[in-house]
Amino acid sequence: IRCWSNIPFITVPLSRAHGKSFAHRSELKHAKRIVVKLGSAVVTRGDECGLALGRLASIVEQVSMLQNQGREMMIVTSGAVAFGKQRLRHEILLSQSVRQALHSGQSQLKDMSIPVLEARACAAAGQSGLMALYEAMFTQYSICAAQILVTNLDFHDEQKRRNLNGTLHELLRMNIVPIINTNDAVVPPPEPNSDLQGVNVISVKDNDSLAARLAVEMKTDLLIVLSDVEGLFDSPPGSDDAKLIDIFYPGDQQSVTFGTKSRVGMGGMEAKVKAALWALQGGTSVVIANGTHPKISGHVITDIVEGKKVGTFFSEVKPAGPTVEQQGEMARAGGRTLAALQPEQRAEIIYRLADLLTDQREEILLANKKDLEEAENKGRLALPLLKRLSLSTSKLNSLAIGLRQIAASSQDSVGRVIRRTRIAKDLDLEQVTVPIGVLLVIFESRPDCLPQVSALAIASGNGLLLKGGKEAAHSNQILHHLTQEALSIHGVKDAMQLVNTREEVEDLCRLDKLIDLIIPRGSSQLVRNIQKAAKGIPVMGHSEGICHVYVDTDASVEKVTRIIRDSKCEYPAACNALETLLIHRDLLRTPLFDQIIDMLRVEQVKIHAGPKFASYLTFSPSEVKSLRTEYGDLECCIEVVDGVQEAVEHIHKYGSSHTDVIITENEKTAEIFLQHVDSACVFWNASTRFSDGYRFGLGAEVGISTSRIHARGPVGIEGLLTTKWLLRGNNHVVSDFSEHGSMKYLHESLPLPQRNTN
Repeated sequence: IRCWSNIPFITVPLSRAHGKSFAHRSELKHAKRIVVKLGSAVVTRGDECGLALGRLASIVEQVSMLQNQGREMMIVTSGAVAFGKQRLRHEILLSQSVRQALHSGQSQLKDMSIPVLEARACAAAGQSGLMALYEAMFTQYSICAAQILVTNLDFHDEQKRRNLNGTLHELLRMNIVPIINTNDAVVPPPEPNSDLQGVNVISVKDNDSLAARLAVEMKTDLLIVLSDVEGLFDSPPGSDDAKLIDIFYPGDQQSVTFGTKSRVGMGGMEAKVKAALWALQGGTSVVIANGTHPKISGHVITDIVEGKKVGTFFSEVKPAGPTVEQQGEMARAGGRTLAALQPEQRAEIIYRLADLLTDQREEILLANKKDLEEAENKGRLALPLLKRLSLSTSKLNSLAIGLRQIAASSQDSVGRVIRRTRIAKDLDLEQVTVPIGVLLVIFESRPDCLPQVSALAIASGNGLLLKGGKEAAHSNQILHHLTQEALSIHGVKDAMQLVNTREEVEDLCRLDKLIDLIIPRGSSQLVRNIQKAAKGIPVMGHSEGICHVYVDTDASVEKVTRIIRDSKCEYPAACNALETLLIHRDLLRTPLFDQIIDMLRVEQVKIHAGPKFASYLTFSPSEVKSLRTEYGDLECCIEVVDGVQEAVEHIHKYGSSHTDVIITENEKTAEIFLQHVDSACVFWNASTRFSDGYRFGLGAEVGISTSRIHARGPVGIEGLLTTKWLLRGNNHVVSDFSEHGSMKYLHESLPLPQRNTN
């Protein structure tokens, strides 16, 4: 805790030797000293007369938050001219109205015109009001602000430079936010563009160059330049092919076309880029971003400091491989080529991958051993996750068998006709299956997921981006290498891409122009985070696996303990493991109930009592904190119900629509349960663990979906396909089918072609 003026605030550990800029966005959270440059378009209203007060208040709030974390914040601001322009316009209008009222009468007021206002006069009139506004806003957060006005000459005079440097350092030491602006009341006309030729010289002719000069002089860690565009584009923003550049490297400016300047202000994007590169050479990291967009301006500064993918980040370090955007484009192009292959060719790729899993077994297990050793040494994985991370010979053999099932069943997946209709004579319509496009699969601690998902994507002709957990990095690397080796036999290696860059999952979820479907495989927290972060991209999956087993009064003694043991104890970390056991009330204090409890104790399952169950017992186990809990371990909840109807109601209220089971010999009761439970998988006298793509005969699964559209339950090849319509005509036009036209609609259903079942 640091204190200044008796105001405590939390500090974060921030330390870095200045001299070299940050190489990656993820490092920006370590920035200690930060300059925020507010462009004229950010500070002013759309009519250019007055300030955008709501936007400015949001910026002040973010700067205050970072300042109170122990960072040293400085603001380089525009806005004095706009604020002064507003004040002078008001004064002129008031003056004119008085004069005209005295000399011309009220009828002439509407003809009043405002003369062109000189910028220096506007700046002189606006500086004090702008600073007063900043001071009032920062006071709300118990932060003091101080104004500093500079000109280009101040940086050329060595004594003035030292004085400025000393003043700024003293203000920062006292936890005061310096607000710096060019003294536009006395600034000379803009100079020709003769600066930026070397590291040591940059003319202060606008606030972009001022911010860059100040950032280098003060050895700041980060310069944030806020403007009215999202960042730097590879062509003028608004043009059809314009793409936002995520990371900009020195030397790339030759390939960029600059557009016009913003609606207000001295500098355009070219000036910002030149200033940013100059600051980068001086050891300061730079991000150019949009400070005017209503959806992001409220958190744009804090998002940048947290390392999120906002705007354009300037870096001197080029990554060794392609960017994730380039990988997405490669996956899109590769996926289209993959979809165009013959079914036999796609099957051949999958068979080859299955062979490689067994042929290269030793190399795979060696890489997996490295992951396990690193995880155990760091102690960052719980035992259930370590089990998921572990590969074995039997797991690899099972994987290979599953992949061969996928290959055998995928012969007519893509391009299969599912509906044929004769619209009219010589006008036939077909609905055929096609790939979804590019899939993003994010998985934790499950290296066996990679070949499974890859095989399903290959069979369905989809491009694939894979983002695995860093705890399985070695295993994922070799499995991806083998996948690409298999794809190479038909020249489609690029269709499957493993994302190894430092992209955060949240940033990947924003790539809506590159990704068509996100499939998370991991903890319920991971799935929830992805569902929350995904912007405009559908997410297939389930956030929780709260699976129930209901034991009815007519249950078989022999079946009950076997099914419960398998559902809970066979693999407790799985999403299809039993979490809540529902017992019919009449079974309490019966030999069957005692057998269930004895079996759970032998298997070392910790029991939590539901509210009703606890009320029946004098000494009950620990009462459950929530009936909506996924334990993922040798723990479960036991609750009592009055019958099948209450069991169904309990499942609907507390379940996650994943997998639910009834154990009974009464067929009528079983059918009520099967028909009324609204879950993706509902079983009678079978373990919850059967809810699995491999066990369903799908070969493998990309996950289990609890959503109600497209795919539900274990998702295999069919869930990775969508459809398109093909219409074949012969000079047909809609006007021929009008009331007085020559043609009539037939809408006849046509037989489907024979499916290949070999």
